[in-house]
Amino acid sequence: MSTGYGAPYVAEPQRPGWPARLGPLIVPAGTVRLRPLRLRDGGEWSRIRLRDHAYLERWEPTQPGSWRERNAVAAWPSQWATLRRLAKRGQCFPFAITVDDVFAGQLTIGNVIRAALRSAWIGYWVSSELAGGGVATAAVALATDHAFTEGRLHRLEATVRPENVASLRVLGKAGYRREGLFRRYLEVQGEWRDHLCYALTAEETGDGVVALLVASGGASMPEQR
Repeated sequence: MSTGYGAPYVAEPQRPGWPARLGPLIVPAGTVRLRPLRLRDGGEWSRIRLRDHAYLERWEPTQPGSWRERNAVAAWPSQWATLRRLAKRGQCFPFAITVDDVFAGQLTIGNVIRAALRSAWIGYWVSSELAGGGVATAAVALATDHAFTEGRLHRLEATVRPENVASLRVLGKAGYRREGLFRRYLEVQGEWRDHLCYALTAEETGDGVVALLVASGGASMPEQR
């Protein structure tokens, strides 16, 4: 007899770890913080994503409608409301990434399952203007530590296309390890694409992912400057 998925699942009434504000963490691009998404983020969210169409679309799952339709300012309220509703149910942590207090991208811890699993996935995107500046790595470090402490999760996983070298580098710097390859896992730009699965559990983080990043010289805390 298998265990886990055949057992009754009882939703927890709480939403540990949300809402939250995380950081600051200083990287070459600036001072990184995470905060809950806001309705008024729509203008900057749309501006960045429309400008970064080619930069982002090659990695994101296929969805109905054109890129311009899905990322117009008018599309933001419904997306924001959906994420807000899921967060209130304790099913996701939808963060805005800011650099020097300016909106710079998103990070979501999604599909939160509690009970005996206590697992979720982590996904993120950052403005192309900040690529290579340590922003995504800092954001993943902050969110991972929060998920394993205040968020009371045990495992996080991320799926990334093998060609996305920059994102694989982010996960590696944050201590995530490769677990395997998912064949034809997600439809991206009209084709079913293989994705690598990276994961991390709470026991593997030691003093924390932020501490690891700081010790490696990839970031610093404000008092260290």
